[in-house]
Amino acid sequence: MNLFDMNGPLMYNLGKLANIFLCNVLFCLFSLPLFTIGASLSALYACMQAIWKDDEDDIIAKQFWNAFKRNFGQGTALWFICLLAFAFLGIYYFIIASMTGLAEKMYRVSFFMMCLIFLFGFQYLFPLQARYENHVKNTLKNAAILAFVNLPRTILMMICYALPLVIVYFSTYALLFVFLFGISAPAYGAAFIYSGIFKKLEPETEEAASDLDFSLKLDEDEGNKEING
Repeated sequence: MNLFDMNGPLMYNLGKLANIFLCNVLFCLFSLPLFTIGASLSALYACMQAIWKDDEDDIIAKQFWNAFKRNFGQGTALWFICLLAFAFLGIYYFIIASMTGLAEKMYRVSFFMMCLIFLFGFQYLFPLQARYENHVKNTLKNAAILAFVNLPRTILMMICYALPLVIVYFSTYALLFVFLFGISAPAYGAAFIYSGIFKKLEPETEEAASDLDFSLKLDEDEGNKEING
């Protein structure tokens, strides 16, 4: 087999890598206004899930743009809620910093636990928004449920997201790789992890729905599945 055959494994994987890189660039560009980060995250996860399932378009930029537009409203609303959570945690930390003694230690533990809970749920928030049609309230609730029901996978996802920071910490030579793939590559790794979780939820069976109090149905107009929490 010719190594550079367009249908061969080398060109196939290079094509995947190119799409992951391009999505990294698109995410950075579409996030520049800052308030669009939620829509950009939703578009990024939509593309990463498509790439993982071999369902990406020939022009990944078009797929990213379509997902960005489709998720702009709810993605922005979710991001605004996340910003409120960031602000609350920041204020809470500064209050704790002014304390001393036993009270300061106790509140630091509570601050750490709140940060952990937020990070656990945050990892599922925009992948759910990218994949399913749902209300903001239900997306928030489903993200929290999935995070703790699938705790081992949640921790693995956190490792994926932290890996670029760890790599840069130990080797500054990896800065170029992190610059090119630092956001999209962890998102692709996370898609590998949570795709199995979503796959279990999607068959419309009582057993799958009752385990997490999810009811699933197919949206015939959009061709997407909905989770109604």
